[in-house]
Parts: sequence; C-alpha cells; structure tokens
Amino acid sequence: MYERAQNILPGGDTRTVTFFNPYPFFVLKGKGCRLHDIDGNVYFDFLNNYTALIHGHAHRAIVKAASEQLKKGPSFAAPTESQCRLAEMICDRVKSVEQVRFCNTGTEATMMAIRAARIFSGKSRVVKMEGGYHGTHDLAEVSITPSPEKFGSIEQPESVPQSRGIPKSVLDEVIVVPFNNKQVTEKRITEHRDEIACVIVEPMLGAAGLIPQEEGYLQFLRDLTRKLNLLLIFDEIITFRLGFSGLQGIYGIEPELTTFGKIIGGGFPVGAFGGRKEMMRVFSPVEKGFSSHSGTFNGNPVTMGAGIACLEHLTPDVFERINSLGDLLRDGINKAFKKAEIKGQGTGMGSLVQPHFNPERIYDYRTAQSGNYEAMALVHLGLLERGINMAPRGECSISTPMSQKAIKAYLTAFEESLHDVKPFIAETSPELIQ
Repeated sequence: MYERAQNILPGGDTRTVTFFNPYPFFVLKGKGCRLHDIDGNVYFDFLNNYTALIHGHAHRAIVKAASEQLKKGPSFAAPTESQCRLAEMICDRVKSVEQVRFCNTGTEATMMAIRAARIFSGKSRVVKMEGGYHGTHDLAEVSITPSPEKFGSIEQPESVPQSRGIPKSVLDEVIVVPFNNKQVTEKRITEHRDEIACVIVEPMLGAAGLIPQEEGYLQFLRDLTRKLNLLLIFDEIITFRLGFSGLQGIYGIEPELTTFGKIIGGGFPVGAFGGRKEMMRVFSPVEKGFSSHSGTFNGNPVTMGAGIACLEHLTPDVFERINSLGDLLRDGINKAFKKAEIKGQGTGMGSLVQPHFNPERIYDYRTAQSGNYEAMALVHLGLLERGINMAPRGECSISTPMSQKAIKAYLTAFEESLHDVKPFIAETSPELIQ
C-alpha cells in the first residue's frame, strides 16, 4: 500500500505529521480506544488523531448525530441552528468568549484570531513562543523546531522559518520569546510594544513536548499585556481537552481571544476563534467596514452536530476521570525510566502525556529538544510492535473509552521497549544511563 501511495501522493501521504520511518501503517477502522490497520494489527490508540478524538473512535452519540444530519444534507450556503447551539456551548463554558466564528482547521482559527487582533489594534507584529505550534499559515510557521545552529541566543531568539517559502517579510513580523522565561519575554515585548498587535501562546506547549507553565508565567503574560495595552490570544486547540473551560478555566486567566479546534468537532474538520463582542464584531457584515471571513464548509451542520454530541458527553466528572488516567500514565512512565535505570521523564498535564529521554528539567523548547530523539523513535516502533499507537515524538492522549487496562498495556510495552533500546542509549547517550 505504501508503494502504491507513493505513486500518487508525494512521499506516500498527504499529512506530513503522519509519516515516520521506515513507513507508516495504513488504518482500516477504529472503535472505542482501539485502532485496526489494513494488515490485521490492533492497537490501543494513544494518539487519537493528535488529541482530537477525546471520545475515541466511532462514539455512538457522535455517529448518530452526524448520520442524522447527513440524511438532511451535509452543508448549506446558509446558517443553521446547530451553529448557534455549538457556539452557545463554547461561550457558556469559556468566560472570556462572548462570540464565536467557525472555520475548518486550527490553522484557520489562529490565522483569523491574529487577523482580528491586527484589525482591532491597528498594529501588525505578533509575539509567539519558541517551539509554539499554531498551524501552517505563514505567521505560524516561525521557530517551531529551529535547530541550535539557527535559533540564536536565549536573550534574543531568532525568527526561523519552519519551511521553505516563508518570506523574510513574514519573519520580520514575528517576535520570538522563550516560554517560561519572564525576564526575556518582558524585555522583548516592552521593546516592541508600539508595533505589537498581539501575543499568542499555547497555555501548555504542545508539539514542543507538552510543557506546562512554570511560576505563574501565563498570569505574568496576562498582567504584562494588560499593562502595555496589548492583546493576548490563548491557543486552546489542544488544551481545551484538559478541563470543562479549558486550561484558562483551570488557571483563572482570561485572554482577549481564544482559538479552538480538535475536540469541538467530534472528529470532523473544525476550527473556531472567539472573544469579546467588541473584537469579534469586526467580522459582522452588519457593521460598517467589516472584515470578510468566509469558507465553503465553515460551520457545516455535520461537524456542528458531531461537536454538540461530543461536548454534551464531556462533563466535569469525565474530565476528572481521563485526567486521572493521564496522571497514572505519567507516573508509570517515570517509574519505568527509574526501573530501567535510564534518565528520562514524563511531562504534560492531565490527559496529555509525553515521555522524554532527557534528565534535565524541561521548561521550554530548548530544554526539550536536547533529549535523545533517536531513542524516542525506536521506542515508538517498539510500542507499535506491542500494540500501542502514539505519536512518533512520544505525545499521548487519553480518550474516554480508556480504562486502567489500556494504561497497563502501555506501561508494559513501554518497559519492554526501554529494555530493547537501552544498549542503543548506552552507545549514543551514555550520560542517560544511571
């Protein structure tokens, strides 16, 4: 199948993040917390389409909602009641959000949130975290995984293009700061305060390694942006799965704008951005001089119905249960490293977990990227062979169909995989052997 795919898809896939060496497996179906590939292998799915499937695969209520809407029609060039309902549910859960607009991806959500901030502020420059991931539009594709040869000093991180095709004019618009570093963040933001439209941040860095805030960094950002009259955007596309009101609800911090995606679509393509009415009205066609925002499938009723069903089944008790399972997994990973006499650690919060082959405290992109990624790639393959699916970089997420049985299966496979890769670690990173 991979050879066939290479003939018609560049590299054999159509989504870069799903590729890994020597080649990815091809999925046949999913049910609950299990994934089946075309070769007959079955996996516990700890990837959940990169955190989007909080209810796992083919949840009965979500399938019913989507199926019923398909019978009525998949999309219309007109608003629907389901758009209002899902928007109301988001606004009811998130105190800082008074109005919402839907789009089709997280990339679109962050792009439009930044545009709203630029319109409202009249300024153009954007501050982002080094290692922060906000999708694949030009302004977001800056300093996501910069190499040590290019990322500059910690006091003045460089704006590094993530891929070819990002013009220098875009790089000049993005100011990069290190996550969890109050001193450098304050200095760089204050220096450019008259040029900055907004600061965008994941409340917990995602692709960089599931790195939580330290020492009240997010409150510091909130206080600093208010002091300097700058707009703050929380990218909760991933972290909205951590609590009934997202991570901003857990921390009690209210940004001007918030972006959503993944879980709010119930497994269908989705994105959303929202905030105070005075900011969101720049997209209202009843306002003079409004900014247009359209998309053929924005707010399509199949996604809206699936998202409503998904959120209806996410109560505070459900969040508490899956977060507890995540804590159990993280603790087990730390114990497995210790048992194997390998220096490593598990990071994340609640239902989001990631192992690292790194003994040092991980608090930003640079401390995370100094780990042994080759060992992680080998463990990923070892887990696949033992029926566990996770991200090649190690990222895991818990779904509601999971129980302690799935956690135990993961930890057993992880311990065995650590045993297998220990000789490689001893050869390539002897400092990681206790």
